[in-house]
Amino acid sequence: MTYTYTPSGVCSRQMFIELDEDNRITDIQIKGGCSGNSQGVIALAKGRTALEVRDLLRGIRCGDKNTSCPDQLAAALDWIAEDQKSD
Repeated sequence: MTYTYTPSGVCSRQMFIELDEDNRITDIQIKGGCSGNSQGVIALAKGRTALEVRDLLRGIRCGDKNTSCPDQLAAALDWIAEDQKSD
């Protein structure tokens, strides 16, 4: 299933996250933000569970911001987990 998330407080504008039936990340697309950073995060996230990636990325900051694109990906994965609970 593919989820669309709109990050807040960062340069990226939208994230598309695809999970398989085992909650493993099969694809991520990030619109906006730093291309190199996004490509690196995506490459490291693919094949891992959403929970594992969320725990690895949560709390990462960008400069003096309270968040970062990786942290916003963690927030997106939290949002997805909550959405799955309500199904």
